[in-house]
Amino acid sequence: MRVDLHNHTKLCNHATGSVDEYVKRAIELKIDEYGFACHAPMNFDPKYRMKLEERALYENWVNEAKDKYKDKIKVLLAYEVDYLKGFMLDEILNANVDYLIGSVHFLQNKNELWGFDNPEFIGVYESVDINKIWEDYFSAIEAMAKTNYFQIVGHLDLIKVFKFLPKKDVRLLARNALKEIKKANMVLEINPAGLRKPIGETYPSKQLLEEAYNLGIEITFGSDAHSVEHVGFGYEDAINLAKDIGYKKCATFYKKEMSLIDF
Repeated sequence: MRVDLHNHTKLCNHATGSVDEYVKRAIELKIDEYGFACHAPMNFDPKYRMKLEERALYENWVNEAKDKYKDKIKVLLAYEVDYLKGFMLDEILNANVDYLIGSVHFLQNKNELWGFDNPEFIGVYESVDINKIWEDYFSAIEAMAKTNYFQIVGHLDLIKVFKFLPKKDVRLLARNALKEIKKANMVLEINPAGLRKPIGETYPSKQLLEEAYNLGIEITFGSDAHSVEHVGFGYEDAINLAKDIGYKKCATFYKKEMSLIDF
């Protein structure tokens, strides 16, 4: 089974292509389960996410594709939610969807929030202790897991995107976050989008995936497509990484209930 659970739509304002085009491409690539998890609306950073009033349109697009292509592919409805205390919307956190991806894209710096994966803020890396940035990041992941709102952790080590790497062992930095992820019964996506970025490797790294495997944390796959050309991107790399570590099954979801399937 080929599963790809993290994909976007043009409603996030930084993606292109129609839902139909994404699904048709997934069918061509023989993907069995294809999930849309577009950036959820919330009261922050409106430039890079759908508006709350567009939520119904988004869900209609995905549900129409579910029905239209049901004989060829299983289409799933989800949201990628930025974990940001005080800004997330209850109507999204409690939405009737197949799953929620919880991601961290923002950290606190001098009483301001900065988008650490946005090139506009890249200068912050040079003004703050790099270990502190990584510690703050994994503390946010840990806090996200403790909420029990989410089924999937989005791109676990996204903080490495621009290759500003910690001086401490990343396994130690991520240890508590991984323990909370396991406790919350969340799964990690293997996300090859990092191959398109300066870091040039998948999220998470092999080191962190080995730690997750040893803790009994399950995985899934998500290409993080923001264009039709990204659909299925790096899938073989992700599969091979998972197999090298020892994984044989991946997670998928229906109405927030997990099932494990062979990949």
